[in-house]
Amino acid sequence: MMPLTMIGPGMRAKVRRVGGGEDVRRYLGNLGFVSGSEIEMISMLGKSVIVKIKDSRVALNADMARHIMI
Repeated sequence: MMPLTMIGPGMRAKVRRVGGGEDVRRYLGNLGFVSGSEIEMISMLGKSVIVKIKDSRVALNADMARHIMI
């Protein structure tokens, strides 16, 4: 397992676990980041990442993205 920030643009992966506090897990879960979800890294811009999940594009800062384990 590794954090979402470790993959490059164009790569696909499955969410294996979402860490962090209860509020962080709930927030990410509401965006679709739950165990088993498929994601695709669209781009990394500075300290932000843009990923495609469930036919939507979501931007996250790097701190939030580190809670998503793939």
